[in-house]
Amino acid sequence: MKKAILLLILSFSFLINHAQDLAILKYNGGGDWYSNPTALPNLIEFCNKNINTKISPKPKTVEVGSSDIFQYPLLHMTGHGNVFFSEADAENLKNYLISGGFLHIDDNYGMEPYIKKELKKVFPNKELIELPTAHPIFNTIYKFPKGLPKIHEHDGKHPQALGLFQDGKLILLFTFESDLGDGWEDQEIHNDPADVRQKALRMGANIIKYAFEN
Repeated sequence: MKKAILLLILSFSFLINHAQDLAILKYNGGGDWYSNPTALPNLIEFCNKNINTKISPKPKTVEVGSSDIFQYPLLHMTGHGNVFFSEADAENLKNYLISGGFLHIDDNYGMEPYIKKELKKVFPNKELIELPTAHPIFNTIYKFPKGLPKIHEHDGKHPQALGLFQDGKLILLFTFESDLGDGWEDQEIHNDPADVRQKALRMGANIIKYAFEN
């Protein structure tokens, strides 16, 4: 009963605090959670100009085990390497997600085996499911009839958008073999063509719109 009341209180916090805001998720394990520093500011600028959001231009950083995560309806997580969640981290993240939060994890290449293992601590009985191209996240504002776009090539694998669901609702999105965050970064960092950066930014805008409205 006490846990149910706590989750209800936390879910209301999303409506009261930072109703349209997001934060970078800092985690342990040695992985570079701080990678792609220009990515989110550029995505936020794109969204504020093009889809009428009012997101703070400089995203905050919150630790996975902190109650601060409950101030943000959307958390963004990225990196190349190891990820480690303590039991307390996993419990905190689970409570965040089932009480209304949304987590976007963008594999910056090399993160996939570690994050999949740690997500089992958060939801032992849930499996990541590949989203069909008809899912609303590919059609919220900008249309992606083929699903997640490919931004950078690494291993010749097709990009995957994998999700965890709670009561039929997408609560976590893991983008893999795509490198969306690289496409959000300043143009001179990766020298991506304008059309590639636009695909990345538009897919990012769809993710933000979906997370804020669902």
